Amino acid sequence: MSDIHRLDPGPRMSKAVRHGDTIYTMGHVARNRDGDIKAQTADVLERLDATLAEMGTDKSKILSITIYMADMGEFSGMNEVWDAWVDGPNAPARTTLGAPLAAPEIRVEMTAIAAA
Repeated sequence: MSDIHRLDPGPRMSKAVRHGDTIYTMGHVARNRDGDIKAQTADVLERLDATLAEMGTDKSKILSITIYMADMGEFSGMNEVWDAWVDGPNAPARTTLGAPLAAPEIRVEMTAIAAA
């Protein structure tokens, strides 16, 4: 059986979990929730980069990402920031959907699965 490593485990969730050579992240949201969709997306991607680095990997090894948006009308703004960030030749499988998020000021949340 593979070892399981949890990053910042808590009573409700872990920031990320490694099982074998696969890393699963928690849903990342912006720290500054006053920003528009572009600012929040940039913040979320910065946080995701940091989590992946803590787990010994990076965005080029993301296998799949799910993006949750409070308002799909902001899709193009989110994509503008995403397109500047994503490692194009290694773009992951991606799903984007509209969903109510945990607080009304949260515009975007992302969760990823990556190779170690």
